[in-house]
Amino acid sequence: MTDSEKTTSRFRTVDLAYIALFAVLMAVCAWITIPIPKPFVQFTLQTFAVFMALITLGGRRGLYVTVVYLLMGAVGVPVFSGFRGGLSVLLDTTGGYIIGFVASALVYWLVTSRLGESLPVVIAACVLGLVLCYAFGTAWFMVVYAQNSGPVGLMTALGWCVFPYIIPDLVKLALAVLLSRRVKKFLK
Repeated sequence: MTDSEKTTSRFRTVDLAYIALFAVLMAVCAWITIPIPKPFVQFTLQTFAVFMALITLGGRRGLYVTVVYLLMGAVGVPVFSGFRGGLSVLLDTTGGYIIGFVASALVYWLVTSRLGESLPVVIAACVLGLVLCYAFGTAWFMVVYAQNSGPVGLMTALGWCVFPYIIPDLVKLALAVLLSRRVKKFLK
């Protein structure tokens, strides 16, 4: 085996380790919740973990983190908030926000691969991803809520699922930017 083959194989192993580590970080952050009465969506640190993965590992590996996390939860591993797992969580009213993490990662990867990873681009990519996650999750919420409880208006859904979380999510984004820039220095 040549040195370049060893480096390539080591790089893949390191990538897999980082992807697994950040998928676990997403699970741990999902378990940290502040209970809020229904119909509001629970406040968790999942978006912080998504931003950390994307900014620290980059778009491609960050996308893999969100997909691995989603698949772990889909097969029943209790990685979602409240130590829940399974397709039933994804098909519930808040499942669209979890699936929206993948869309956020795709947007981040697309933006940073085209425009680079300067601080303003990274922040803009995260904000765009967050907006897409909100849009996807809110649309999903409205459809599932309508099937289970009757129709709900857009402003009502936004009041339950988005408006209370904008400032906390922006704080989580800022914290992720600060921490990931420091953590990134130690990763190879």
